Amino acid sequence: MGDLDPRLTPAQRVGRELARFRNQAGLTQARLAARLDVSPSLVAHVERGARTLKCDVAGKCDELFKTDGRFTRLCRGLSASVLLPTWFAGWLDEIEPRARVFRSWDPLLIPGFLQTEEYARAVFRGHRKLSEEAVDKRVQARMMRNTLVTRDDPPEIWIPIDEGVLYRNIGGREVMAAQLAHLLLVAEWRNVTLQVVPSDTPCTDGLLSAFTIAELDDAPTAVYVDSAGNGEVSTDHELVSLIWGRYDTLRAEAYRPIDSLAKIREARRKWTEDT
Repeated sequence: MGDLDPRLTPAQRVGRELARFRNQAGLTQARLAARLDVSPSLVAHVERGARTLKCDVAGKCDELFKTDGRFTRLCRGLSASVLLPTWFAGWLDEIEPRARVFRSWDPLLIPGFLQTEEYARAVFRGHRKLSEEAVDKRVQARMMRNTLVTRDDPPEIWIPIDEGVLYRNIGGREVMAAQLAHLLLVAEWRNVTLQVVPSDTPCTDGLLSAFTIAELDDAPTAVYVDSAGNGEVSTDHELVSLIWGRYDTLRAEAYRPIDSLAKIREARRKWTEDT
């Protein structure tokens, strides 16, 4: 589904998929309707995104096109609540592992799945009320998220990083130097693109919150928007479009990838210089 615009509504996304598989099978809308035991007008409306695909029809599509449950999962995504249950557990278990393209922004810190263990530990130790045992558990959980980048079939990852984050002292000079060295290493991987957003940019969209956009092959595009409370995981089309617009604005303000690496190297030299 790499040719689909991820900003389509969930219903339009399903419709595009149905039309794609129908065309690949050499079926007209009328012939597909006969195979699914529905009206041709229903097929036409679903393909335009004007009607939603019912789950019983989705199951028939999976049988006909041999898509291993793809349309059933898409149907469930349409009928599910906009907010996933157990908001972040759902994100970690259901969305991150299946992401095809991953875009993330944090105005204050290195994104969690790119953090070194010591950087993450310093972040959690900054929460004064956390015991050392609680810190250890959170660090372990965060390190498990690193598999997003290192798994056998990693997604494309696009990360704008605020320039000020490179100079924010989290854990001391050695921790920061090691963290920026890790960023330089990760930036060499073919599936990862890092771009630094200048600290003097007039753009304020990125100051509102951290967020992540995840594109999936068999479900609507999802966003995770961080906050001082619980955060929000959503597939709501309006929210996805809003967050995507902020992301595009940040990318437009960012340095080119090659220039961004130079900025990261420059910041790392700052942390390795003798005081």
